[in-house]
Amino acid sequence: MTTTTALTVAAWPGIEPRLLRHGDEDLATYREQGGYQPLGDVDHLLGEVDVSGLLGRGGAAFPLAVKVRAVRDNGRRRGGAVVVANGEEGEPASIKDRWLLRHRPHLVLDGLRLAARMVDAARAHVYVSDRRAEGAVETALAEVDPAVLDGLAISVVTVEPSYVAGEETAAVRVLNGGPAKPTDKPPRPFEEGVAGLPTLVSNVETLANLPFLHRHGAQAFRQHGTSTSPGTFLATITGAGRPPALYEIPHGVAFSDLFRVHGVPTDQVSGVLMGGYFAGLVNRDILDAALDHESLRGLNSGLGCGAIAILTDDCPVAVAASVMAYYDRENAGQCGSCFNGTAAMSAVTSALRDGTATNEDLARLERWSVVLRGRGACATLDGATNVAASLLVQFPQLVASHLENGCKTCHSGAFSAVRPYEVEAVMP
Repeated sequence: MTTTTALTVAAWPGIEPRLLRHGDEDLATYREQGGYQPLGDVDHLLGEVDVSGLLGRGGAAFPLAVKVRAVRDNGRRRGGAVVVANGEEGEPASIKDRWLLRHRPHLVLDGLRLAARMVDAARAHVYVSDRRAEGAVETALAEVDPAVLDGLAISVVTVEPSYVAGEETAAVRVLNGGPAKPTDKPPRPFEEGVAGLPTLVSNVETLANLPFLHRHGAQAFRQHGTSTSPGTFLATITGAGRPPALYEIPHGVAFSDLFRVHGVPTDQVSGVLMGGYFAGLVNRDILDAALDHESLRGLNSGLGCGAIAILTDDCPVAVAASVMAYYDRENAGQCGSCFNGTAAMSAVTSALRDGTATNEDLARLERWSVVLRGRGACATLDGATNVAASLLVQFPQLVASHLENGCKTCHSGAFSAVRPYEVEAVMP
């Protein structure tokens, strides 16, 4: 375990970490740990990725092998492909990608190298918004001989941080000379992306799993996790009045065990905010759930980017209002349904927090949480509708008490934050 002033970084008790390590990583250290091994048979590696069941760690949990094959096959027809390591971590409550880029840049670059070879790409980009991450990756690139990277040309592209800048079409748009805003789909990047070529846009944590798979194989990867959610993942834990933590956790661990390890008594937990902000709220039913995709789907929620805010003293209605206000401020401003929808839902949740909402307001919020889903160029509006719907479904009695202006917690000082459960301020 390593601890900074405010952020704890630790592997789950009893497991050997695959992604988290002590100290900052230079080339010599990474090579001593077995990094940058000769690739060998590319098709064999892709087969191991397929058998491993590695799911994307950026939020969508899409099988990496499926994505790689699509880009490879399209690239062969189109005369080339591009790979993008997406480290633009838009969720304020998540810190995993910036931590990897700052402290384990060679691990990310090694994974990027392997992904590029699997899709036959000659060019790759590391896409970030964090200046310290930019510096760490540039330093790592300066250490590595091009031959170690199999001749792969890698550039670092830095943008201003925003919630939407990390969306994959926004990354492609930037690399094609445009603004960091999503575009309509189709085409999707795997069809037509950077410079018009099929492009694999992959989260840096996803790529960081490839060196382990390359060295140890799919069966070793599956020694942790569940059959449908294999491996370990990085979880950013905030809330509950505790210092935040970054844990490497095997999929399938019980939430009750997570709360215990993090030092939060389960009788104090009122619920969680899942996936950063995107996956919405879950009530105390979370105590019977596990940290895997199938378990959370059963609660109409999800792991998303692995960021989990534990709610104890914070009122879920006030938390939802703060998150919705964030969506209202951070949407790209280019789709009317999102621009107007997030503003309308923010107004209602704020009024509910303040005890001034009406039954008609709630009826509108419920309708918007259904009819606005799936609209716009990116998933921002989906995140907002997830928050609205989950608040109404998971905390109906609390919503009713707010409707009657009867929330003692909010009367004594409602939770309010511009960027709820932000971790950056305490990141080393």
